[in-house]
Amino acid sequence: MTLEILTPEKKLFSGDVYGVQMPGISGSFEVLDRHAPLISALKAGKVKVLRAAGQELATYQVQGGFVEVLNNRVTVLLEGAQEA
Repeated sequence: MTLEILTPEKKLFSGDVYGVQMPGISGSFEVLDRHAPLISALKAGKVKVLRAAGQELATYQVQGGFVEVLNNRVTVLLEGAQEA
């Protein structure tokens, strides 16, 4: 699946990944390959990009935002973030 993580200032991440873990406003959740379409708000917390099951590629401390999952593409729009 393809993941893009964007802030108003820059693109933090773009590439093919195994999955991504995010802090949803109702609790943390994980998106994997071929996930059903979804739009969700995100709260402040950590976004973890997974290279393979249980293997982190990158981690970002985020201030909140939104995520869209559609056609095996995940777009994360963040108010602000920094690599953790």
